[in-house]
Amino acid sequence: MREIVLDTETTGLDPLRGDRLVEIGCVELLNRIPTGSTFHVYINPERDMPIEAFNVHGLSAQFLSDKPVFAKVVDEFLAFIGQDPLVIHNAAFDVGFLNAELARLGRPPLTFDRVIDTLALARRRHPGSSNRLDDLMARYGIDGSRRTKHGALLDSELLADVYAELAGGRQAALVLMSTETVARREERTTLVPLARPAPLPPRLSAAEIAAHEAFVKTLGDAAIWKDYLPPAPDAQA
Repeated sequence: MREIVLDTETTGLDPLRGDRLVEIGCVELLNRIPTGSTFHVYINPERDMPIEAFNVHGLSAQFLSDKPVFAKVVDEFLAFIGQDPLVIHNAAFDVGFLNAELARLGRPPLTFDRVIDTLALARRRHPGSSNRLDDLMARYGIDGSRRTKHGALLDSELLADVYAELAGGRQAALVLMSTETVARREERTTLVPLARPAPLPPRLSAAEIAAHEAFVKTLGDAAIWKDYLPPAPDAQA
């Protein structure tokens, strides 16, 4: 099954008050495993960057000034996500901003029936705990050392790992049997060949055996066949 892990960065918290998208990052999953296919774009918000938002993601108005506006990237973005499920942490925030941008262009909104909110999953699995992305990474032992600031693509990559853990798809640290138990099981299942009570009668005639021995003698002393010949009668004595 194809799924898209998605994250955004913005100029603030409320698209209804003029805040805009500045970054979109997407990671493609097949059966909850990243395929290596991604979508990433910075967006010119056509407005200033409040210091509070800059402190979160580090994207300045100057840096974004030469980036494309949303209208220039919307078709590529929609083509990448297709109709597949969207995996988003705190989905109401990101979908709200995406739908505000789509509405400005007269495009249909993204519907929540295709959204998997990992924040809701985490709250059901870890009730009463903090379930920010950083908290979930720490809980599942996911390396977040690269995350010095928020970034849409990096956060999507990290969320893909978190989602796999939330969905039970990766349990690398799960030990089902101790080493001692494995050793005992291997000992019990080791097969020991049993000796045949009576050897099977040869299927070759005496003449065929003699002809083969005569042929082997023509191959010289180094012939490998000599290793399989029965010892001479005088050697057995």
